Amino acid sequence: MLHRILVPIASSDSVGKFIFQEALDLAKATRANLRLLHVLSLDDKDTPGILSLMNNPESKKRWEEFEKPGLDLLKSFANEAIAAGVSTEYSQILGSPSRIICETAKTWEADLIVMGRRGISGISELILGSVSNYVTHHAPCSVLVVQSSTSAKSENLKETELANISSR
Repeated sequence: MLHRILVPIASSDSVGKFIFQEALDLAKATRANLRLLHVLSLDDKDTPGILSLMNNPESKKRWEEFEKPGLDLLKSFANEAIAAGVSTEYSQILGSPSRIICETAKTWEADLIVMGRRGISGISELILGSVSNYVTHHAPCSVLVVQSSTSAKSENLKETELANISSR
């Protein structure tokens, strides 16, 4: 029986929403609790440099701006789940996504991790690594890797293309 479902959320795009919705549907069907997790990685391209962790007003402001989108996304999804009658909590943690997901699953005693995948393979996966592959092999519980729908992938591609065009 499922009691605790951990849901790592990587992005606010349609793929992230699709993964959340799959986890929410499963939680409603099994009456499980959700824990939403967003990991801030120092490897992300938008991450403020390590020096921004220093305690001065400008650095603090840059860090808060970096944290805000993830926290807003978590709050939005948590509110949606709670409105649907699912007990939900959330956290945002700085670190290596693969390791943080597994550590959180262990300390929270998750029964299941529901997560997506970036869809990389071959040389890219070898160089970059795969979060879902690592979690599948190191998690202390079962892992459900959700393949996003074709329409969600297509919508995400359109959003990325529009963002690239508007940034030119």
